[in-house]
Amino acid sequence: MDCLTLKKSNCKNCYKCIRNCPVKSIRFSGNQAYIIGNECILCGHCFVVCPQNAKQIVDETEKVKVLLHSGDPVVVSLAPSFIANYDGVGIEAMRDAVKKLGFYDVEETAIGATMVKTEYERMINEEDRDVIITSCCHSVNLLIQKHFPSLLPYLADVMSPMQAHCRDIKKRIPNARTVFVGPCIAKKDEAQHYEGIVDAALTFDELTALMKAEGITPEQETDSSENSRARFFPTAGGILKTMSLDNPDYSYMSIDGIENCIASLKDIESGNVHKCFIEMSACAGSCIGGPVMEKSHRSPIRDYVSVAGYAGENDFEVDQPGRNELLKEFEIIEQRSVMPREDEIRDTLRQMGKIKPEDELNCGSCGYNTCREKAVAILQGKAEISMCLPFLKDKAENISDAIARNSPNGLIVLNEKLEVQQVNEAARRILNLRSAEDILGDQVVRILEPGDFVEVLDTGRALHDKREYLAEYGKYVEKTIVYDRDYKTLLGILRDVTDEEVQRRKKDDISRQTVEIADKVVDKQMRIVQEIASLLGETAAETKIALTKLKESISDE
Repeated sequence: MDCLTLKKSNCKNCYKCIRNCPVKSIRFSGNQAYIIGNECILCGHCFVVCPQNAKQIVDETEKVKVLLHSGDPVVVSLAPSFIANYDGVGIEAMRDAVKKLGFYDVEETAIGATMVKTEYERMINEEDRDVIITSCCHSVNLLIQKHFPSLLPYLADVMSPMQAHCRDIKKRIPNARTVFVGPCIAKKDEAQHYEGIVDAALTFDELTALMKAEGITPEQETDSSENSRARFFPTAGGILKTMSLDNPDYSYMSIDGIENCIASLKDIESGNVHKCFIEMSACAGSCIGGPVMEKSHRSPIRDYVSVAGYAGENDFEVDQPGRNELLKEFEIIEQRSVMPREDEIRDTLRQMGKIKPEDELNCGSCGYNTCREKAVAILQGKAEISMCLPFLKDKAENISDAIARNSPNGLIVLNEKLEVQQVNEAARRILNLRSAEDILGDQVVRILEPGDFVEVLDTGRALHDKREYLAEYGKYVEKTIVYDRDYKTLLGILRDVTDEEVQRRKKDDISRQTVEIADKVVDKQMRIVQEIASLLGETAAETKIALTKLKESISDE
């Protein structure tokens, strides 16, 4: 399934897609959302609700251009919801505009819808079936194939109008290539999976972009040489509007919106529903509420009025195919996710801070209906513990208590992978960080030596008041590291002691200078003493010599 992709650079990890995904087929890893292909039903909810436009529909425009240059006649099967998407433009005007792009012809998918509704009528009247679920909506088909496989016998084994029409085109026009155009993402997957019927599928947006690139604008003209009830197909209850419904043994009902479809399928699964013909559409309002139309211009009342005003009371004249020609087989699509053990679920709940049953708030902020569903998703690799807002709140309160107990200056919070989860303003000043976003989610080694953090994590013993010099920042700090086992968190506390260390060093310098001055004074005094002693010695010697000579002179006399 590559019809819906993710633009990673746009994803802001807001969880809005998982909150709106009816089958929870989105996983989160590394703060990014990923679509789980074998669980996704391509309903397009995530595409519609994503505020950052991170979900993208795979564009088949280039594939269609290749078909147009192949030399074979390329025919467009235009979904009947086109009248709602292109305001005031009928099939003749659309045919004129689209043929300017090089297409051989444009026909309405409603032709195939006429064939399909006739087959449904035959099934009701000629086959002894209990519950019959229409197979026109590929998202509903995928929902049953992937999430309700026990109900596959109730899914009408009939081609969709898109397939029936494109098969008819290829039957009538030799070497024809077919391109479906509509408001649906799932039709791209249906075209890819059932090969040889639909060669490519475009959304209305893609067709509009093609025409705009060539400067083509369809004329505002709604005249049509034919009218058909099958044009009601893209509306809620539209299939039933086209059918005779004259078999009294059946109840007939229309279900639209994927949540309603899921609830109905659970009801059928319980065994409480019998002898029903059920029209199911994944989109609220059916195809005119398709994801492409809803994203661009959701207007359910106006769109319905446009379709109803363009539809008619008759049927297209078609060459009705035989039963086998419209036969469609549906296989079970297995899930890869394994249900975890009960002890694993309980352990994960504890890691989420859900120690007691009353801790399980089931608030749904993470996108899952219950805390238990969230725990299962974590174990299946779809979700992360940090997606729980109450958990994050409790975690923040715990950190605040730790701050109060340790009276820190700077604070750095790490997970067990030594990735920075929080950093306060004081720590940013110490580490010369412009903003927290510069380091959040990165390894602590980018800003600090990780050795002490690793030791505390391995031993579980806290580190207190270790003084060290951070050469790269020119600062002295006292470092305290504690490990919170309950929340798997390392708390690093840095106290800036640079001023204290500078003052201490100044005192040491003053003391050293004083000692040096004292030594110099002593040395100088000693030199003076020695000089005085030397002078006294010389004077005494001279006096002695003079007196001796005087003595000798007196003696001679």
